[in-house]
Amino acid sequence: MSNSKFREPAYVDYKDVELIKRYLNEQGKILPRRITNVSAKFQRQLTRAVKRARHVALIPFVADSLK
Repeated sequence: MSNSKFREPAYVDYKDVELIKRYLNEQGKILPRRITNVSAKFQRQLTRAVKRARHVALIPFVADSLK
């Protein structure tokens, strides 16, 4: 088993801002897989969800301090 920092949910919804924020750094950038230890499939789902959430203004594109 891998030592995962975060537990992967089955589905990433773009409206679940709290889940998405766990995978973003302070500037609002998506954390890489090597840091979060998630699967490639989950990383793709997360990327799509983050882009959708940014587009509908649920999370900012850039931020001074997101957390």
